[in-house]
Order: sequence, then structure tokens, then C-alpha cells
Amino acid sequence: MGTEGSEPVCTGAAVAEALAAQHLERDAEGSLDAALALAATLHAPGQRERYRRLLEGAIAQAERALAAAEQERAALEGQELAAGGERTLATGMGARSTLARAHAARAEDALHGAGQLSMSAQRAPTREACDDGWRRVEAIVIGAEAAARAAAICAAELEAGAPRSKAARAARAAAHRAEVAARAARTIVEERNHAYTFHTDNGFSFGEGWHVAAAAVLAGATVQIEPGKVGTPQAEAFLRDAGLSDHLQAYRSRPRAMKQTTEIVARAFDADPSSAQRRLRAAFLGDAPIPEAVAGWVDRRLADARAGAPCRKKVLLWIRECVHHPHRNTTLAELLELTDLARRAGLVPVLTGDALRDGPVPEGAVDMTLFWKDPTFRQLDMRRAQLQFFEHLKRTHGLVGQVGVTTAGMDGPALMGIPTMYLTDTPNVRMRAWVGAVPGYEEVVRESGYLERVRRGLSGWAAAP
Repeated sequence: MGTEGSEPVCTGAAVAEALAAQHLERDAEGSLDAALALAATLHAPGQRERYRRLLEGAIAQAERALAAAEQERAALEGQELAAGGERTLATGMGARSTLARAHAARAEDALHGAGQLSMSAQRAPTREACDDGWRRVEAIVIGAEAAARAAAICAAELEAGAPRSKAARAARAAAHRAEVAARAARTIVEERNHAYTFHTDNGFSFGEGWHVAAAAVLAGATVQIEPGKVGTPQAEAFLRDAGLSDHLQAYRSRPRAMKQTTEIVARAFDADPSSAQRRLRAAFLGDAPIPEAVAGWVDRRLADARAGAPCRKKVLLWIRECVHHPHRNTTLAELLELTDLARRAGLVPVLTGDALRDGPVPEGAVDMTLFWKDPTFRQLDMRRAQLQFFEHLKRTHGLVGQVGVTTAGMDGPALMGIPTMYLTDTPNVRMRAWVGAVPGYEEVVRESGYLERVRRGLSGWAAAP
């Protein structure tokens, strides 16, 4: 009696579990279909997040459907209910197929996320932000690999039970897609490039080469040179002459962001400013005398300008005239103000940087703009020769400092020990790392009274022994 009375209970439980499993399986398939329907619109705001929520829902519903199907099988164990068994099998196959497809979509979405985040990490302005970004990329890649394994398990289970079924074919295809996506995501991490690029394309700032080279000298940073450009041989010659051959690697994609190099240099100067400057001077200038070609070019230009005896102190006034951020360019009015301040301080203004386009050379100033375009400074040793230009002005002609709009061209001389005041409309987050670290490096924000601050700086340079 007890056995006969228990059969309706078991059957009723099985039916309830079957209904639950079927309902969940249909919900999972519906959530997955809704997610895949969004594929063409994932670029629109909010769609990617909705897509991921639907995938998560599909996976959760399919897993619950499988659990319910297992409970149905347990309730039917020992019962002669063929229809119920077939129903349970069909539900399990459908749920596994849906689960495999959802995991494949999750792996492909993770590949997309890893690619996007890796680009952001590469552009991060600090090493800490870069490394944090890559840690998050690694976590996403691990998620892609987990999704691929889950899809493979579902496919294997269907392959074992019904290899020729439609559900098994769909699961096999999904598992393959998931594996491809996971491998591609892992490749993103494996291709991470720790090097900084020494750009030789004219579209990049020439002066940023000083930042990269200094980071290599002071902190052992790895450097790669942009290949196939007019300036590539000169860049390589400079880096090798600076003793950095062991820090060079072949060019690869995904390098670190150039913005990080100023922070690296600042840390070295913070630790020991005198040592950092000595090391850079030794690497960048070498120990050979300044070539006669460089010294003679400077001497002749000053003689032609009748700039006075070599002992008369001089200051560089930098001119910026660029298409990039043109609002930062030097104005003629400001240049005239700076020239007047320099002369009142007893200094000879020496114009350098880009060409002066808006008027004649101010009275009393020496024009050395575009000096780097002279053949003297365009040879294989051009990088070192251009630093030697500033060094000769300092050693022989009384150069005491430089003033100008924020431009990386000033940074090579600044690292060599030339006192620097750079002008900026707003505080420069990137370059302020050098203020207080690199000796004599000063930021002057163009706010009320900034010219008075420049005047005091020039007077201090003029009075220094």
C-alpha cells in the first residue's frame, strides 16, 4: 500500500519539475535571442550594458533549467515513464545548447571589452594607472577563458549523449567561437608592450625624444624607435651614443604611453637631483669637445648680430607656432613684452624655436629660430648636436636661462641644467611633476601679475654669479 501510494507523489513532483525546467529553458532561450538581437546596436549608449544583462540572465536561467531537469530525472528514477524521460532529455539538451551559445557570446563580449580597456590602459598617463588598467584586462581575459571552458563542457556533454542532434551541432559551433575569442583575448595580454616609443614622425613633438631617452638613462626604461621615418637613423644613433643599446627593442604595437616618461624622470630627480643631472649630461652630451661646426655656427650668428662680448649674459626666448593646440602659440605681443623684460634685466634676448611670423625681430634680440634646420644640425648626430648648441651658448656665451610657452623643445636644455620658466594658461599636470624636482624648472601660469613673476626670474638670473 505504501509503495502504491507514493507513485502519485513522485509523478506529481516530476511533472512539476518538468514544467519548471521547460519554462526556464524557454526563458533562457528567449533572453539569449533578445541579447543577440542587440548585436547590431551595441555601439549605442546603454546597449552594451543591456546586452550583458540579458546574457547573464540567459546563463542563469539555463543553469536553473538544467538543475530542474536533474531533479525531474531523480523524481522519475525507477519509474516507467518514457514520455517523461524524453521530455527531460529534450529540455536538458536545449538548455545545454543555449548555455553554450550564451557562454560563447560572453567570451566574444569579453574579447571586445579587453580590447577596448587595453587601449585605455596603454594611454594611461601614469605607470600606476597603466598597470591597474592591465590588471583589469587580465581579469576580463580570465572571464573569457572561463566562458570558453563552460561552452566546451556543454558541447562535450551533448556530444556524448546525442552527437548528431541540432543542439549538439549548435553547441559545438558555439564552443569553437568561444575558444577563438578566448585565445584572441589572451593574445592581447601577451602582446602587452612595456616599451616607450621614440617617435621620429614629424607629426610628433621632436622634444619628447628627450623624455623617452631620459627615462631610459635614469630608470632603465625600454625604448623602441618608430621605424621607417626620415629621423629614424638619427634617433637610433643618439640612443646608442647615450649608451642605451641594451634598452632598445624591435618596434611592436601596444607600447606604453609617452605621458608616463615625465613622471619617471621626475622620480629620479626627486631621489637625487645632482646625480640625475650628471648622468643625463654624460649620456646626452658625451665627453668629447663640442664640434667646431656647432660652436662656429653659434659664434658667427652672435657676431653677425653684434650681440656684445661673449661674457654678456643671454636668455633664450622660445617661440611656438604649431597647428596642434594653436591657442598655446606664442603671440607677438607677449614676445615683445618678454624681450623688453630681458633687456631691462641686462640680458641679451636670443629667439629660438619656431619662426617669428607676425613681425620683425624685436630690437636688441638675436634671431636663432629654426636653427635645427641648418645642415649643421641635420646630420646623423643631430640630436646630440642640438643639445651641444645650447651647451655652447651656456659655456661660452653666458646663457643663463630660457623662457617660453610650454613646449617639449625646452625640456632637453632644462634637463641639461639650463634654468627654465615655461608659460602656460593653466597648470600643466604632466610637466608640473618636474617643478621642484628638476633644478631650476619653474611653471608660470598666465594669470594676473605673471609678467612680474617673469621679471623677477630674469633679474635673478642676471644677478647670479
